[in-house]
Amino acid sequence: MLAAAASVKFSPASAGTSSTTKLAFKPVHLPFLPNAVPRPLSLSARPLYRQEPFLAAARNDRAASTAPPAATADGARPVETAAAPEAAKSAKIGVYFATWWALNVIFNIYNKKVLNAFPYPWLTSTLSLAAGSAIMLVSWATRIAEAPQTDLDFWKALSPVAIAHTIGHVAATVSMAKVAVSFTHIIKSAEPAFSVLVSRFFLGEHFPLPVYFSLLPIIGGCALAAVTELNFNMIGFLGAMISNLAFVFRNIFSKKGMKGKSVSGMNYYACLSMLSLVILLPFAFAMEGPKVWAAGWQNAVAEIGPNFVWWVAAQSVFYHLYNQVSYMSLDEISPLTFSVGNTMKRISVIVASIIIFRTPVQPVNALGAAIAILGTFIYSQAKQ
Repeated sequence: MLAAAASVKFSPASAGTSSTTKLAFKPVHLPFLPNAVPRPLSLSARPLYRQEPFLAAARNDRAASTAPPAATADGARPVETAAAPEAAKSAKIGVYFATWWALNVIFNIYNKKVLNAFPYPWLTSTLSLAAGSAIMLVSWATRIAEAPQTDLDFWKALSPVAIAHTIGHVAATVSMAKVAVSFTHIIKSAEPAFSVLVSRFFLGEHFPLPVYFSLLPIIGGCALAAVTELNFNMIGFLGAMISNLAFVFRNIFSKKGMKGKSVSGMNYYACLSMLSLVILLPFAFAMEGPKVWAAGWQNAVAEIGPNFVWWVAAQSVFYHLYNQVSYMSLDEISPLTFSVGNTMKRISVIVASIIIFRTPVQPVNALGAAIAILGTFIYSQAKQ
């Protein structure tokens, strides 16, 4: 159309005009653009099709793109590919939880069997830490696990954590030696109440009202279970309470002192076990001593037989394994999920110990335990 319009000529109306001026527009021919391709009209910035001249460039763009191979041309992952890693992660967390609970139940059963025949909680606690330390040293030496890169600052920051961990571990073992496994874990379900109170009065932290209200069923349920416990023992009760307080301070020291320390959960707990073992050894010798241990060991072997040695080995190994898995799971899940898992762990331990040891439980005692555990679950929801 432009060429036709440009060819129109204007000439004078009469031939008698003295000056003949001829105005004309010469045709203008636009150069042909061989690579010009009409751009399709689309609501998306991504073309609906590709022309042959652009295929080579498109291949180069895809090769230079940072999108993963499974991504589409616009960088979006297909639903099936994106869902696969999520399903794998969920399955991994499920395996962690099932392993954690199973190992914890096994540890508590063997730990109680050992303490019934050999009532020396200081040595029993020492053996648990020693087994874990030996397992990790062998794992590092054989390169089954990669050894952590630590320095003096790391061990200084870990020291208060290890002190609190040692106190909590020994106190819980003392409690297990004096009272039923179920009662110890009912009292230990009050740990969230200690956490809130310590954070409020020692650290000045404030929490929403739902968090404070969630402490009422925890405290009330534990009190009801303690009053109605048929095998109540004050040392066992105080041991569980001291363990709660010590583990709260352990968590506080860990959060404040270990920030920026790039150590995996598995290696972190291994280092914690080793340092706790060093701290505990002199106190174990002072509180009980080799003479007491030798006499108690002979009596236990005479009463139980060779199986007693396997009980000691099992409780020591399974203590390390269940704690190892719990610390490894912290690398994969949120604190809320971990709190829920810890609550469910206590339920499994309480139920299993009642069945295996045939612990007599009154209905009121069971009600108190249920209220306390329900309060722990409500706390984990309100805290988040």
